[in-house]
Amino acid sequence: MLTDQRKGNRLFAGPIFTREAVVAPRRPRLFAARVVYGFSLLLLIATAWMILQGTQEVRNLSELARFGTILFQILAPLQLVVLMFLSAIQAASNVAIEKDKQTLVLLLLTRLSNTELVLGKLLASLLGIANMLATSLPIFMLLVLFGGTSFWQVLWTFAVTAASCLVAGAFGNMIALWREKTFQTLALVVLGILVWVGAWEAIALLQGSWGSFDLSQAAAACSPFQAIVAASRPDVAENFRWTVVPFLLVATGLWALLNLIAIWRVRYWNPSRDVRPGQQEAAMESSLLRDSTESPVAKSASEQARSGHIDDRSRQASRRSRRVWDNPVLWRECCTWAYGRKILFIRVVYWLASLAAGFALYSMVNSGAATFASAGAAVEIPLVARVLAPLLVVSLVILNSLAVTSITTERDGKALDLLQVTDLSPREFLFGKLLGVLYVGLDIVLLPLVLCTYLWWNGAVSGENLFYLLLSMAILNVFVVVLGIHAGLSHANSRTAIGVSLGTVFFLFLGMITCMLMLISFTGNVEFQLTPFLACIIGGAVGLYVALGWHLQSSALAFASAVLPLAMFYCITSLLLKNYTSAVLVLAFTYGFAITAMVVPRLSEFRFAQGRSKLNEDG
Repeated sequence: MLTDQRKGNRLFAGPIFTREAVVAPRRPRLFAARVVYGFSLLLLIATAWMILQGTQEVRNLSELARFGTILFQILAPLQLVVLMFLSAIQAASNVAIEKDKQTLVLLLLTRLSNTELVLGKLLASLLGIANMLATSLPIFMLLVLFGGTSFWQVLWTFAVTAASCLVAGAFGNMIALWREKTFQTLALVVLGILVWVGAWEAIALLQGSWGSFDLSQAAAACSPFQAIVAASRPDVAENFRWTVVPFLLVATGLWALLNLIAIWRVRYWNPSRDVRPGQQEAAMESSLLRDSTESPVAKSASEQARSGHIDDRSRQASRRSRRVWDNPVLWRECCTWAYGRKILFIRVVYWLASLAAGFALYSMVNSGAATFASAGAAVEIPLVARVLAPLLVVSLVILNSLAVTSITTERDGKALDLLQVTDLSPREFLFGKLLGVLYVGLDIVLLPLVLCTYLWWNGAVSGENLFYLLLSMAILNVFVVVLGIHAGLSHANSRTAIGVSLGTVFFLFLGMITCMLMLISFTGNVEFQLTPFLACIIGGAVGLYVALGWHLQSSALAFASAVLPLAMFYCITSLLLKNYTSAVLVLAFTYGFAITAMVVPRLSEFRFAQGRSKLNEDG
């Protein structure tokens, strides 16, 4: 009977996936995610319809079909971006948290095969993504009723989205099994996806050929965004064999390759080398003890055990001890490898991405296209924004993940409990973490600013706009770091803390970008479009308050949560209207207030998610 049950489990990629499939429907968050995601899509559709009704009159079926086509071409890429990044982050964080809690080693000691372990963790992580896809499918089918969209377009876009999620999840799962530190994992996953998408998008812009290969066709077969654009076109039913199917084949092969690498190397990567030196030293000591008992002229067992140990009186220190600063938290962040030595690899990858963006800006400046607007846009948006915006968002995501994992890693390692019984003040802890994260990610902060300065030097950006850019980026960098520390201290579960922190960043920027696309697509008049977006803004404010300040009962956080979505909408609208001064002033005030609302309570006491606090006795 037991054998039959184990065979049944193997059909579902092992007991890890089977347990998750059985337990997941019992968790309220599964149904909460389904309701929130479905309601958000319906809210966006209703908002777009209100924009259309408020700006023009729908007189015939062709205008209604045009509305359905534009809305579908906005929502399909939006869903691809959201679910692809969620798949990668979810798969990576699940394995990284297992490593932080040192439970992955226990799984390696069981009878689980490499395939069951790797595929089980991957598919278990993607259950929530499959749930969201299943929720959105009927909603996308409703878009067909507007006209301009066919069921084939919906099915092919969902196939592309599912394939992209599988590849992103497999990549996140493999990186998490490879790397030891949580920040290394999250940063490499984000940068890897950026390089994957950005490289093929750059190749697609070349519009040329390399030998016998057409670069545009190669980009369409390898880039998820090119594939989703091809799948959302009305002629996909006739051309899917040359547009969508090649991407599905490439994605399937890439998914299989990533999983094969993870299955092959999982027991070589784990347990990590941080654990193996202790095992080797223990084995060496036991070998010496065994030799001493066998040799009559050897030292006694006690002397042999003492030799080479810290209490060996004949042992000399190999080097002088380092002086610790007055703030030990800041000293650890700045003077030690707190995030692992492999963070250098992350910096190299980010430097390469920045150099690629710099080369693109250099080409635009030399060709005179730096000040051109995007083709077909109702509102002028410089082409350089298409290069700088993804790099800026990725830099904010990396800084935010660095900040939140600096807290969750210490909690999982039981270090936060020790800090609460020391004489470390909340001020030292908070500013030590804040300044330490900014120091570790200094190049991630400075490189986008250097690119903006390069545009000013070549006359593509005015001096006033450069000042606005530098000020806005400085405020946003501090905000995402404080947000990560706040989320890490507010939630006991590391997975929840990482999800809340990164989810807030994605909502504030990706959600507002979606609103901007709607404004540009359905009307060129963006001055009087606040009313259609009120439902989105109110819903976003409620979600922010639940994520950031529900358990703290803070009126300041409640006000910040209510103002931030409205401020982001106003800032984007002002930017489209070229009212840069008002946009920067509103951004500085709202984000400055949000930073203060998260920092001030932490300066008076430690508020960890365990429910304990430490009063600041230093005044």
